Amino acid sequence: MKTVGVIGGGQLARMMIPAAINLGINLKVFAEAEGSPAALATTHVGNYLNTHEVKDFARDVDVITFDHEHVPTRVLEEAQKSGTPIAPSPEALTLTHNKIVMRQSLAKMGVPQPLWGVVEDVDSRKEVISRVGGFPCVAKKPVGGYDGKGVRIINSWGEIEDWLAEGGVLVEEKVPFTRELALLSARRQGGEWVPWLPVETRQVAGVCSEVIAPAPRMSEGMVQEAGELSQKISVALEIEGVLAVEVFQLDDDSLVVNELAMRPHNSGHVFTELSVTSQFEQHLRAVADLPLGSAAFTSPAGVMVNLLGGIESGARDRAWEAVPEAKIHDYGKAPRPGRKVGHIVVVGSDAEQALAKADHARSLLTPRG
Repeated sequence: MKTVGVIGGGQLARMMIPAAINLGINLKVFAEAEGSPAALATTHVGNYLNTHEVKDFARDVDVITFDHEHVPTRVLEEAQKSGTPIAPSPEALTLTHNKIVMRQSLAKMGVPQPLWGVVEDVDSRKEVISRVGGFPCVAKKPVGGYDGKGVRIINSWGEIEDWLAEGGVLVEEKVPFTRELALLSARRQGGEWVPWLPVETRQVAGVCSEVIAPAPRMSEGMVQEAGELSQKISVALEIEGVLAVEVFQLDDDSLVVNELAMRPHNSGHVFTELSVTSQFEQHLRAVADLPLGSAAFTSPAGVMVNLLGGIESGARDRAWEAVPEAKIHDYGKAPRPGRKVGHIVVVGSDAEQALAKADHARSLLTPRG
């Protein structure tokens, strides 16, 4: 029985637990606090910024993977010296640690992405704003942003003076996209690579609200282009595990890369019920260097809707009575405005019907008023 260590005790680690059981994998979780969502598999509670703690954790597992991207590269490189493989590698993860590094690496690959530049001082502003096509544009903090945090659409430099005082800011063109897609795939050490069909992601206030799978109105040519783009990045970075490539689709149906995630991803939650192999099982297969599973769909369509803020006490029974086919995933998190506390998946023959059912269940679950 292989032992996989997961750093981070959040909902992604939590959802790896049943997949690990089914695969015969021993899962050990390094959580940040007692009572984390992945408490059932937590064997260590500590500080992932502490090199000694991470190295001690590494000694008891066959491979380390992640629930989040926040472990510093220097800590991972020290842990790797103990002989325990890190999947994905510390080198690959540097792209998710810093958005400027990501843009630089994608540029070297020749991957389509928004026009971008880095503002480091007053003198660089004119050149960068010209490069990205002027205002309005998108400003991003290079480190630490997620779910719409650390991202601002700006019309003047005055709107990010606080960020500029802290250091360099990534500035990108405001892409005139028609919709957002997510391209998920998995790759194992020997190079075996398996993609899922692209999904459409719909955002509200910078946070993913719902996912439609497969993405509607995708021709065979578009699916092929998406797969080639995803595979190019996966191979270039020698990814081990699940890779999520978030892209913008333009008017001419071409794709440009927005963000990367090297772990199971919110947009892939729908695959737990819709795919022969969930993203959590596939990720564990990949990092443990086991043969990858089928990514075929078990139903024509599926949707996932996020639950934000909190889940009303006693509401699950009411939601199941109204929508018995709804699969409700509760992360076991304390309520907080805007916080992802769970999600719902509904699969069926028609995506719009499934979305209506999932939305109805969500309205019954989340606090009113």
